[in-house]
Amino acid sequence: MAHPNEDLVRRGYEAFATGDIAKLDEFFADDIVWHAPGHNELAGTFRGKSEVFANLQNVGEMTAGTFKLDIHALLADDEHAVALLLVSAERQGKTLNDDTVQVWHIKDGKATESWLHPGDAYASDEFWS
Repeated sequence: MAHPNEDLVRRGYEAFATGDIAKLDEFFADDIVWHAPGHNELAGTFRGKSEVFANLQNVGEMTAGTFKLDIHALLADDEHAVALLLVSAERQGKTLNDDTVQVWHIKDGKATESWLHPGDAYASDEFWS
């Protein structure tokens, strides 16, 4: 049986994939902190739902809707979830296929913080720059 936080994060990814903003709004804590590494326009620390939603909207717009996450594995305990992902997208004639790890902090049934760890930071920067 899956841990409740595994189910929670899986539902968050499903909401993102289908563009279900209401479900994403339920998934994120009001004061969520989103850490995206790199040296590109999507990199930085984003605080609060409005900044995170704006960043996610940029992802969709920059990739003309081609951005996709495939979950290889999802592990969770009472405070964290870790997702092993294949991130793929197309942009300006470039293709991204990157094994990425995303770590989530979960509190009271909400995602309170997220850290993205691309497998190839250089390729990620090149793609998003």
